[in-house]
Amino acid sequence: MAHRAEIIAVGTEILLGNIANTDAQYLSRELSGLGIGVYWHTVVGDNPERLRAALDIARGRADILILVGGLGPTYDDLTKQTVCAAFGRPLELHRDILEGIRDFYRAALHREMPENNTRQAELPVECTVFDNAVGTAPGCAFVSGGTQVLLLPGPPHELETMFARCAAPYLRALSGEVIVSHDILCFGLGESSVEELLHDRMVHMENPTLATYAKPAEVRLRATARAASREEAEAMLSPVTAEVRAALGDYVYGVDVSGLPEECLALLKEQGLTFAAAESCTGGLIAEQFTSLPGASAAFRGGVVSYWTSVKAAVLGVPQAVLDEFGAVSDPTARAMAERVRTITGAEFGVSVTGVAGPDRDERGNPVGLVFVGLAAPEATFVRKLELGQRRRDRIRAVAANHAFDMLRRRLTGLDPEAL
Repeated sequence: MAHRAEIIAVGTEILLGNIANTDAQYLSRELSGLGIGVYWHTVVGDNPERLRAALDIARGRADILILVGGLGPTYDDLTKQTVCAAFGRPLELHRDILEGIRDFYRAALHREMPENNTRQAELPVECTVFDNAVGTAPGCAFVSGGTQVLLLPGPPHELETMFARCAAPYLRALSGEVIVSHDILCFGLGESSVEELLHDRMVHMENPTLATYAKPAEVRLRATARAASREEAEAMLSPVTAEVRAALGDYVYGVDVSGLPEECLALLKEQGLTFAAAESCTGGLIAEQFTSLPGASAAFRGGVVSYWTSVKAAVLGVPQAVLDEFGAVSDPTARAMAERVRTITGAEFGVSVTGVAGPDRDERGNPVGLVFVGLAAPEATFVRKLELGQRRRDRIRAVAANHAFDMLRRRLTGLDPEAL
């Protein structure tokens, strides 16, 4: 039986934008792996009337309801009381849980439990209790009229621990299927171009499915299959991945990787090579993205953020004649920056970025979005000229950084670094 799940997050702070609803993201991902499809996300403030209305809607369309948050001891933590009223389930005090909360306060917090925490030991009658190993609020699950109802705490570390230890095994018994997904990542094509190339195939797919997701500087395609076992799902997905690779060719740079920096790191380590970066408009973004990866020190020699033209000359050693004749934002300057940072650091490759991120034109009148990306390799130096238009500064910087990684990736895989 295919299940239809709804996640209901309870908390006014989510509606106000004070915190992000990361719990729903985590649960959707984990439920997918259990073969349970999440069809709706709902967020409700700390208001029993509105929560009751949301429950009435949810129980009419989903057979698994997962409520997150509102299990604390304060006056506005009313999730349990509202759920029990909606499903006609009285609360009962679990004295063993109450003593466990008292012990938690004494051992972990070195003080006596406030009496209002007694409410956390009150749970729906005839429920399955989920122990909270890292907090005071237990979770639970019960069945009512064919609807599975799960109550989980809101703090992410409590939710994730409880889900892995208690809720996942409980839900695993409900689903006879698994859902497996793979992300196919490509760079250099827009979402509309990718969709156009694969449209005829995508619109007729039911299981497995293929969907595009546009990111600020790339496109991800998610191939998903539902089957009785992971092995069967993988067998269904293999030809889909092969077909996407055949259709998109060299634009595909990886499967199930976090992005181009991770793919470049793997290639550099595999070949025992290193690179360095000379950055202007990206302001160190290339170095930051790469060094955030574990093991980056094996492949990254270092970088120079040469924002001012004088720094390009004095620190990197870009010839002053090049800067005077062509300007900081130019092909010759990008070329010289890449070559100089390669020489200075002793890396096999040097990448460079120089451009206008906005909001205004530069001193030579170059438009916002004009960027030159360089790659100095042992045999030659390559440059891409980008005309990115009036995008936001952060988008221009992100796209420029990805172009640098893409040029490096193409060189490491035997492709033309300047091709797009």
